[in-house]
Amino acid sequence: MQSLFSSVCCVDTGAGSGSYNMDFDVRLMRAFTDGSFQREFGGGCCLWRFYAWSPPAVSLGRNQNPAEIDRERCRADGVDVVVRPTGGRAVFHADELTYSFFADTTLPNEVIYQMVHETIARALSKVGVAAEFCRSQPDFRARYACPESVSCFTASARYELQVDGRKIVGSAQRRNGHVLLQHGSLPLSMRHRQLSRYLADASRELVQAVDADMERKTASLDEFADAGYADLVPLLIAEAGKSAGSGAKILTSGEIGRLEGFQQSL
Repeated sequence: MQSLFSSVCCVDTGAGSGSYNMDFDVRLMRAFTDGSFQREFGGGCCLWRFYAWSPPAVSLGRNQNPAEIDRERCRADGVDVVVRPTGGRAVFHADELTYSFFADTTLPNEVIYQMVHETIARALSKVGVAAEFCRSQPDFRARYACPESVSCFTASARYELQVDGRKIVGSAQRRNGHVLLQHGSLPLSMRHRQLSRYLADASRELVQAVDADMERKTASLDEFADAGYADLVPLLIAEAGKSAGSGAKILTSGEIGRLEGFQQSL
């Protein structure tokens, strides 16, 4: 396996609120941008972060219309509403494993996209799930013009992961100069399909269309394996570490939180 980075760091920050999870990703991206992460943990390194959501949350792509989500219903159900630093469409985060990948690299976005999903696919194979690349690229502009496109999970980009033709990992990227953030969701149960409950002013026909689209195009881990967050994170760390001869270096959120400027970066 060709190594794209001199070392691989990993951190499991566990379950957090929507604002905590998104703020942590933004802080990490800025730590890579100002070089504080590299000064502390080594130049040429990359970082994988793994996390979950408590309480559940709806996240919107950074350019998505926030009026598409019923915030009152979310509040009544104890569901956070946040905006991701990346693009794409809405995701309902409930039972899932979320990852973030950070690197200061001149490699093309597509190369990182493929490498990250190859790593996830190898980890999934360890629990008996045969995930494959999506080989086509949809016309996202045309897709987003459809009312039922409110969900991020109903369109698969090239190199995203599918099982039996249904999307099981949804990912997005954002680049700031040479610093790349890629993050994505791996649903552990079918609860991610409950997104339609939180659509604002949605007609019965639209809710039915979104539900049908989600059922037809999306998958969750529990359909294929008896495995969860605690099973997958060690496998992901092991597979990520294989790209570095010394394996992955495990960090704590406390170590990252002590980075110069990390606490003040928002």
